[in-house]
Amino acid sequence: MIYWHLFLAFFIPNIVGYGGGPAIIPLIENEVVGRYGWMSSQAFAETLALGNALPSPIATKMAGYIGYDVAGIAGALIATFATVAPSLLLMLIALGTLYRYRDSIKVKSMSQWVRPVVMTLMAYLTWRFLDEGVTTAGAVHTAIIGGVAAVLILATRVHPAFVVCFGLVYGALLLG
Repeated sequence: MIYWHLFLAFFIPNIVGYGGGPAIIPLIENEVVGRYGWMSSQAFAETLALGNALPSPIATKMAGYIGYDVAGIAGALIATFATVAPSLLLMLIALGTLYRYRDSIKVKSMSQWVRPVVMTLMAYLTWRFLDEGVTTAGAVHTAIIGGVAAVLILATRVHPAFVVCFGLVYGALLLG
């Protein structure tokens, strides 16, 4: 029964919540602290703080930790699955619908209009990162990192993960 409760405690907030991980944290807290009493409000706040200190989505980290704390490895797997299941289901439904109507002129038109929007959002994000880099690290360091990254990715086809590691090492050695 504990596994079912774990599943429900993380599935329900993720299926009814809107706005991603930070927006559903109060819903998860209501389930974990209020309904099931698996931890105190203080312990939940500490788990949230720890989760925010680590990379990756907050809801899945918290689900894994709380699930493990409540029911071991199986609990962690169930809680994490329950967290991603709503998005997975909606993506499968959306992709199935798009695939079924892929030859429709409306679907083709829709995808043609989405591309410029995505490109604009990515350009805006790139501009904000560039602006923040110049503000925090300086124009010279930003130009060096950006130039070396461009050469590594475009000319030598180095995997982007290694380029990110280069940036981290550069920042640690020369900016830290």
